[in-house]
Amino acid sequence: MRSLHFALDAVAALRDAGGRDEPRLVQAALAAELAGADALRVGVVESLRPVRESDLHDLRRVVRTLELRMAPTPSLLKLALEVRPDRVILASEPGSARFDPAPLDAAALRGSAPAAVRALAEAGIPTWLRISPELDAVKAVRSVAVAGVELAALGSVDLPEPERALALDRLGDAARLAAKLNLPVGAAGGLDRGRLRALLAAAPGLAGVAVGRHLVARALLVGIERAVRDLRDELG
Repeated sequence: MRSLHFALDAVAALRDAGGRDEPRLVQAALAAELAGADALRVGVVESLRPVRESDLHDLRRVVRTLELRMAPTPSLLKLALEVRPDRVILASEPGSARFDPAPLDAAALRGSAPAAVRALAEAGIPTWLRISPELDAVKAVRSVAVAGVELAALGSVDLPEPERALALDRLGDAARLAAKLNLPVGAAGGLDRGRLRALLAAAPGLAGVAVGRHLVARALLVGIERAVRDLRDELG
């Protein structure tokens, strides 16, 4: 069964927009977990906004499986070693105009990412790398002792036809190469129910997907439990 990872960043953004402590990340995380989410994910950036350091410690105390998505910087690595999530996903820090973080670039894959992977491995924390859905990017991580790779779906699933079909074909090729290299592979970025169907048709071997904004938007209408269950049904 494919795993469903609920990214809580949009919940944190709603909280900050309201200038209050609601909605509470812990309550959203527990509701999603009870409804069938396999892991709860938070993305932390250097500014510690909208996800705060206190959020990480609060979530660590209550959820079964906590994932931390971050850039491979010294300060965030120190924070990860303090919080000790169940998994770290290394990605580029999102720019001011972006919500979804970009995949790691070639320089990071050669330098800061391998060093962070080694430090996390010494602490017993498995690490995945978010990479571009390209064959060259998959090949570039062969020498890094990662637990898996996460393909950045944004930029593929959101294109108009026929560009989207071609981009999804490339993503599927990247997923198949990762599988041949014995790397578990997931996907994240820009996913909603319709895009998720197209993604899974192109890459049926995905081990799991991470969904954030769409799940939060649907939860505003039907509740977190229903939104999570609906996505679980899509994943099969």
